[in-house]
Amino acid sequence: MAWSPGAVSPLVFVLATLGIAVLGGLLGSLVGLGGGIVVVPALTLGLGVDFHVAVGASLVAVIATSSGAAAAYTRDHLSNLRVAMFLEVATVAGAVTGALVAGLVATSVLHVVFGGVLVVAALGMVTRREDRASHPVASSELADRLQLHGEYPDPIAGRTVGYRVARPGLGFGLMYLAGITSGLLGIGGGTFKVPAMDLAMGLPLKVSTATSNLMIGVTAAGAALVYLGRGEVNPYVAAPVALGVVAGAALGARLMPRADPRRLRGLFVVVLVVTAGQMLVAA
Repeated sequence: MAWSPGAVSPLVFVLATLGIAVLGGLLGSLVGLGGGIVVVPALTLGLGVDFHVAVGASLVAVIATSSGAAAAYTRDHLSNLRVAMFLEVATVAGAVTGALVAGLVATSVLHVVFGGVLVVAALGMVTRREDRASHPVASSELADRLQLHGEYPDPIAGRTVGYRVARPGLGFGLMYLAGITSGLLGIGGGTFKVPAMDLAMGLPLKVSTATSNLMIGVTAAGAALVYLGRGEVNPYVAAPVALGVVAGAALGARLMPRADPRRLRGLFVVVLVVTAGQMLVAA
């Protein structure tokens, strides 16, 4: 797909895109969204990039971001590898489905879908303010068999916090929906993955965020192949986006282990609501 930045000079465009991507990577790493939640609206609304090209660039960046952030979170023992491998089957299938559907849907419809998804996710997070790590969850035979339960170090509490995983079947179904949003909107699927693991499966927010970062790269890879085949991955856009998002995500990964879960949740909700409003207005 041919596309150019129009009246904006190439240097200004690259620098602006790079700055947007750094901010997107930082926020995405802290709340497990992959950066696309900021990058796609900013590129389309602020710089006039075609929506599908912005999504293609965001997916490439998500792949790069996930690699760096996931390594850091795994080193800090925040990610749950068994949960990630179990849920990734559903998210990849959903991502390919969403990418195929995106080629058939009008951009205005995608804007509305993007905004609606963010509103729903924000409402879900607002209704759950406390970290679930301190509360018991329903027992699950499947979670027991797959040994999905785990623990993570909490520097703020000064101890290791154990947790149990609930309703893995429900989480698996929600992950397919998360994959669809990734393929449609280029947001890594973290918008649904974090609330699904936090609210439906009972994982602590930090673990949900870290595990989401581990998963989003594989999810995005499935969708990116579809966009690449349609010629919607533009190197002129994708390169600065990928570089900036990786830099921002690296900073976020360093900040996250000592971050307050309640503040993370608040940041998550604010970003979702602001972005939803922008996309709905642009529809």
